[in-house]
Amino acid sequence: MRASTFRRLLNLWPPFLFSGIRLLSLDDDYTEARVVLRLRPWNRNYVRTQFGGSLFAMADPFWMLLILHHLGSDHFVWDKAGTIDFVAPGREDVYAHFKLEPSVLDELRAAAANGEKVLRWFDVSIKTASGEVVAVVRKQLYVRLKPRNR
Repeated sequence: MRASTFRRLLNLWPPFLFSGIRLLSLDDDYTEARVVLRLRPWNRNYVRTQFGGSLFAMADPFWMLLILHHLGSDHFVWDKAGTIDFVAPGREDVYAHFKLEPSVLDELRAAAANGEKVLRWFDVSIKTASGEVVAVVRKQLYVRLKPRNR
């Protein structure tokens, strides 16, 4: 699927649409994505800052989606675990930038080539427009060659 089409579809996905999360850009080669979480009355918490669940949700699927696009149907690519470290209150719109390096894809392919499971952590910082870090999200991905390809 073309990246522009995928971006439009993801922006219409109800969990993102109603949470104020938008995929701003997705490179044609699926190596970079930029996401924004707009601060709205319906995604503020009791103290009027970004709701922690929305901060996690804005970062949740992207590492898996980018890697899955590159490894394709020969591999399982699943989220295994995730953590979030709240660094500062989010009192404005926040942004996340995902950049997948080709060397990481090469490492994943090589590590999974013999059919073993591969567990790898990926980090993304969630920042304000001025660059202040609001949270750091870590996602652990499970990658494994599918049985028919082992």
